[in-house]
Amino acid sequence: MQRWRGLADIPGDWGRSVVTIGSYDGVHRGHQLIIGRAVARARELDIPSVVVTFDPHPAEIVRPGTHPALLAPHPRRAELLAALGVDAVLVLPFTIDFSQLSPAEFVVKVLVEKLRARTVVEGPNFRFGHRATGNVGTLAELGETYGFEVLVVDLVERGAAGQGEPFSSTLARRLVAEGDMVGAAEVLGRPHRVEGTVVRGAQRGRVLGIPTANLETVPHSAVPADGVYAGWLLADGERMPAAISIGMNPHFHGTHRSVEAHALDRTDLELYGQWVAVDFHSYLRGQESFDTLDELMERIGDDLRRAREVTRED
Repeated sequence: MQRWRGLADIPGDWGRSVVTIGSYDGVHRGHQLIIGRAVARARELDIPSVVVTFDPHPAEIVRPGTHPALLAPHPRRAELLAALGVDAVLVLPFTIDFSQLSPAEFVVKVLVEKLRARTVVEGPNFRFGHRATGNVGTLAELGETYGFEVLVVDLVERGAAGQGEPFSSTLARRLVAEGDMVGAAEVLGRPHRVEGTVVRGAQRGRVLGIPTANLETVPHSAVPADGVYAGWLLADGERMPAAISIGMNPHFHGTHRSVEAHALDRTDLELYGQWVAVDFHSYLRGQESFDTLDELMERIGDDLRRAREVTRED
């Protein structure tokens, strides 16, 4: 899969393509349907498929300080898009100047002159251009002028048909923030993942015989609610069942919120400085403070047992 950052990276001899545009944070099941339709149409036409996305998130430029929690950083997003069969990803730096392009200017500058769009595939709520004044109707009108078709893919709903909530990044973020990892996985189509570099913490886990990887997470990461979770630690090319703790370590009167993962039955890992990922399976319990160290160790033992059971069953 080709990856471009900015319009200047697009090859000068780029031919016609099928394009879909969006933030696509999380590449959730609704996104997957839109992107899948774009990939399928590209194959029908025997031309490449292109996903156009933005960095930073447009909200951060239009309303500074409102950057939404990230479900997937751009490198992870690119992996997910490649797995869906996308041929190229264009990341457009989102700036104040770029945000002021009218819908028609955006179409000409990006879709017509650079990507030579033959087809554009979007969801019904797609908005673009200055102050988000363009919609799929606007896009279809411009398509008639500039020679590309527009396909609109209906939203997918969570739950019973007609009774659920449309899959969206907003819904996924809310579920993650609530600690509902099963619900988040339903929307995403896979376990929610948090990534980062392993840094040195207080090393209490190592002293207690339960070493943890303490993650310095990607800025703006969608970190689940405080609590203890079952999941997996991805490191050194392995995906290992894990118990994950998020919070301030109240038993030790912590003052810094951390994400720590213990690979079950592993004490041999040396991960400092490495990039790792944590996939979340399910919420086990909230953060607690205990009267004695023995009580803490008994609860941790129970956490490890339950994490081992649920990851084995999955």
